[in-house]
Amino acid sequence: MIHQQEPICALATAPGVGAIGVIRVSGLNAIQIVDAIFKGRKLENVKTHTVHFGTIQKGKKVIDEVLSAVFKSPKSFTKEDTVEISCHGSSFVIKEILKLLLDNGCRLAKPGEFTQRAFMNGQFDLVQAEAVADLIEADSAAAHNLAINQLRGGFSDKLTSLRDELIHFASMVELELDFGEEDVEFADRDDLKKLIESLQSQLNPLIESFDAGNVIKEGIPVAIIGQPNVGKSTLLNALLKEEKAIVTEIAGTTRDSIEDTMVIRGMKFRFIDTAGIRETEDIVESIGIEKSRAALQKAQVVLFLFDAPEERAYLEENYTSLANGKKVFWVKTKADLSTNKSDADLNISAKTGEGISELENTLFESSSVKTQGDTVLTNLRHYDLLIKTNEALSEVLNGLSLNITGDFLAQDIRLALLHLGELTGTITTDDLLKNIFGKFCIGK
Repeated sequence: MIHQQEPICALATAPGVGAIGVIRVSGLNAIQIVDAIFKGRKLENVKTHTVHFGTIQKGKKVIDEVLSAVFKSPKSFTKEDTVEISCHGSSFVIKEILKLLLDNGCRLAKPGEFTQRAFMNGQFDLVQAEAVADLIEADSAAAHNLAINQLRGGFSDKLTSLRDELIHFASMVELELDFGEEDVEFADRDDLKKLIESLQSQLNPLIESFDAGNVIKEGIPVAIIGQPNVGKSTLLNALLKEEKAIVTEIAGTTRDSIEDTMVIRGMKFRFIDTAGIRETEDIVESIGIEKSRAALQKAQVVLFLFDAPEERAYLEENYTSLANGKKVFWVKTKADLSTNKSDADLNISAKTGEGISELENTLFESSSVKTQGDTVLTNLRHYDLLIKTNEALSEVLNGLSLNITGDFLAQDIRLALLHLGELTGTITTDDLLKNIFGKFCIGK
């Protein structure tokens, strides 16, 4: 059953000069409220999923010429009666239309309230609802692909399948408790063990995918390491195609780490330009060099820059140990001034642009992050609940090995089901929903 709540309205798109503003109205009597200010066809009498031209008027005063799209319950995003008014993007026009809607019985929507209503009315589960926010924030093809996969239920389908299998065995164990005095066994312990092991074999790859998913959302961290004046900041500027970092001939110009991101062939990279590494008694520069060490250790990819053999030797002796387990590329800079190009993985000239495309291709090809075709975990809440689910399942296995009674087994199974339910939203609290949807923008 669809529950239509009080009518709400909000601007659903960000207007700009010459842009179209879209105002969304949803809830009880939403269509009648718009009818009160819309002069054209009576929207209450039209078919769902139709668009109608008319004017928004305050009495006889025309505010704007608009298109009103009607979506009748339950065939709308929120599953409530919904009208989307497409108007001109003038901030004055938008404010006037919103004021008219408020005067006729609407209230302004809270952040994420449209999506929350869609969730509450069963349009999708909590994982899919959170994917709406990820889709809005996606700034690379890889992040977009993950959000779309989750929005379409890729992750949810796996969780539902796992939960359904566990519920079956939980019911069998619970049934045993009802016949406790008769010493009967409805849930075969060997089959339960196989099920738990199967569930964990599916959960573990999801849990392990979190690092990859986080990288896709935040960007693969790439540390640019080298001695002063080797061309680190010039390279950063060349990659970003803007003057992000100050470049001078004075050694030690960069005293702090500078970060920025760029997308290479759909994959987001986070470049960290660091202070030049050398022996120094300058306190401020020393702090910058320590930050360079920290950036190197946190990075997944390290670009060691040098333009002379002695510079490479210095880095190999003092810094390569910090890059163990990372992807390392030796990049010879100032290739336009060098004849010997055989002692590096890549030769570049950030000044002329030589080798920059090759560097970008190398970074992309070296990325082993899965971007499509697999369910990848990107949300810390999901990660935490899957860890807890896995721990509860491990307790079930431990209980089976110790041959404990069904009531203790049932307790651990219930706990695993509780965490899976919290994940998909089958089990929720007001605080949880407020925390999740409060992070959305207004109008979504």
